[in-house]
Amino acid sequence: MPASTRHHRALAVFVYCLGILAAVPALPGPAAAQPPAARPPAPHAAATAPAGQPSAEPSAGPGRPSAPPALPSPTRAAVPPPKPPVTVQVAPESTAAPRYRIQVRNDGNRPISTTVRQELPPGASATSITDGGRPSHHGGSAGTEVTWELRLPARSTTTLRTELSAPPGAPLTAPACAFAAGGERPYDCATATWQSPSTPAAAEPEPPVWQRPAALLTGLGGLAALAVGGWWTWQRRRRPTQVPPPHPEGRGSVYPRPAAPTALTRRRRPSTWLLIPVAAVVLAGTGGAAAWTATRKAAAVDTDSDPSSGAWIGTAAAGAIGEPLRETAFEFTVYRISCQRASAAHTCAATVGVHNRTPEQQSWHGQLQRAYLADGNFVNTDEPATRRVNQGRDVFAKPLAGGSRMVLPLVFRVPGQQPPTRLELRSGVFSAGVRVDVP
Repeated sequence: MPASTRHHRALAVFVYCLGILAAVPALPGPAAAQPPAARPPAPHAAATAPAGQPSAEPSAGPGRPSAPPALPSPTRAAVPPPKPPVTVQVAPESTAAPRYRIQVRNDGNRPISTTVRQELPPGASATSITDGGRPSHHGGSAGTEVTWELRLPARSTTTLRTELSAPPGAPLTAPACAFAAGGERPYDCATATWQSPSTPAAAEPEPPVWQRPAALLTGLGGLAALAVGGWWTWQRRRRPTQVPPPHPEGRGSVYPRPAAPTALTRRRRPSTWLLIPVAAVVLAGTGGAAAWTATRKAAAVDTDSDPSSGAWIGTAAAGAIGEPLRETAFEFTVYRISCQRASAAHTCAATVGVHNRTPEQQSWHGQLQRAYLADGNFVNTDEPATRRVNQGRDVFAKPLAGGSRMVLPLVFRVPGQQPPTRLELRSGVFSAGVRVDVP
C-alpha cells in the first residue's frame, strides 16, 4: 500500500473517532455509576423541596455550579389585588345644600365591624348626620370628619347621609372610607363632588383664533393658494388669442388651404417675484406657529426648586384631597390624611387610592412618594411603618396589574413642629407625578 494512501486512511479514522466522541454525551461521573441504593442522598434537596412535591435531584456536587434549566422560566404577570369584603360608594344629591349619600356594602358571608369616615372640605361643617354619626377632628390636624361605627350584617348594604353647610355656589368634594374597626387599614374608599344645581359648571373658554397654531397654518395656506390661483387666472385672461392669417387667394377656393405655419407659444409659468413672497409668508407663518407652541410648552414647565421640576414624561397635576389626579400611568386619589404629633416629629398616615390606568403592569417605589414641608424640604415614605400598618405586606414589592386598583395607607415621618403642606406621588422616576395640598 502506498504511503499516501495509508496516511489518508489514518486521517479518516481519526476524524471519524472525533465525530463519535462529539455525538456521544458526556459520561456520568463515578457517583452516577453507583446503584440507586448506594448513592448518598443530596444534602439540600430534601430541605428545600416544598411539602407535597418531590425533591429535585442534585445536578452538581459540592463546590460545582448547578446546570441551568432546560427552558427559561416565564415572567409571571402581576395578579390584581383581591376585592375587599367591604365596598363604599359616594354620590351627591341634587339639593340646594350640599348633601351626600354613602352606601357601605358587606359582600362577605359573615358580619363585619367597620369604621366609616367622611372627610369634610375646609370651611364646611356637618348640619345633619344619619345613623349615629358624629363629627370629630383629626389627631394633630385641623381637618374635620364624620365618623360612624357600624356592624354590617352579611350580604347587606347600609346607607348613610350627611348634609353640610358651606359658602353657596362653591363645589365641595367629600370622600368617604371604610376602615377596619378602630384602625387605619382601609377596606375601600370613594369620592364625590357636589355642585349647586343653580350654578352649572363653567366651561373652559376657547382660546382666540390667533392663539391656535392649526388655525393660523390653515388660514395662511388658504391665503397663499388663493393668491396663486388668482394670479394664474389673471395671466391666462390677458393672453391674446392668435387668429390664423387670411388665404392669399381669397374666399371661395375649392382647394384646401395650405397649412400655415403656427408660431410656437411658450408656456407661461408663475413669476418668480410672486412665488418668493408667497413662500416667505408660508415659511414665516410655520416658523412663528412652531416658535409660539414651543414658547407655550417652555412656559408651562414648573421652575420651582422642587425635585419634580423639569419632569420628562407627562404633565404635573395638582388638586385637593378627594380629587382623582392622573399622571403618566397611575391615577392617585388621596382620601384622608391624619397626623399624630410625637416628641420631635409628626407621623402622618395618608389613605391613598392607586389606579393603574394602563393595560400593562406598572411598578412603583416608596422613595418616590414624598411629603413636603413649608420650607421646601421633603421626606420619603417610611417603608417599615407602611409595612406594619399594611399587616406586614410590602406594597411596593410587586407591580400593580393593568387596570387594577387598590387603596392603602402610606406613612410619612415628618421632622419638626409643623405637619406637611402637600404630598407628591408618582409612578416612575421620570413621571411628572401629582401634588395634593394638605389643609
